[in-house]
Amino acid sequence: MTIAIQKLNHFAYRCRDAEETRHFYEDILGLPLAHIVREDHVPSTGEYNPFCHLFFKMNDGSYVAFFDLGDDVAPAPSANTPAWVNHLALEVASKEELVSYKKRLEAAGIQVLGITDHHIMNSIYFFDPNGLRVELTCRTVDEAYMAEAAKSAHAHLNDWTEKKRSRLAAKAAAKPATN
Repeated sequence: MTIAIQKLNHFAYRCRDAEETRHFYEDILGLPLAHIVREDHVPSTGEYNPFCHLFFKMNDGSYVAFFDLGDDVAPAPSANTPAWVNHLALEVASKEELVSYKKRLEAAGIQVLGITDHHIMNSIYFFDPNGLRVELTCRTVDEAYMAEAAKSAHAHLNDWTEKKRSRLAAKAAAKPATN
């Protein structure tokens, strides 16, 4: 199958306050504010819901975007998902840049976890003002390594799926019957 999708255009998330979010993504992370859309009605549904949609540009031409819905309400975390699961991962060019960002974030009073070695990348983790977990990462392997890893990706997924189904079946069998 040919991949028709070219790249990420934008990832959108709710924010509590547009200016607070701008300060974090532009002044601290260095992503320039590139575009604002302000509407009173949602273009796709027509419903009345005034919003400000902010776009921050990355070097590859993609964007991180946020919706300020004008109510000062932060997005709620997912009740059934640990805080470390849902996150936005952004890539920097080198470990030196990753270390520089870690120092910059900590100097701004932001708690940073890591540097964590994931064998194919190094990462740091922190939360933006909206409670969104952000990961900054740099690759530690080349494209040839990733191409070789792709050859066994389906086999690893199949093994995971089989073991997961087995665990869930054993858990269901051990659960007492209810009437």
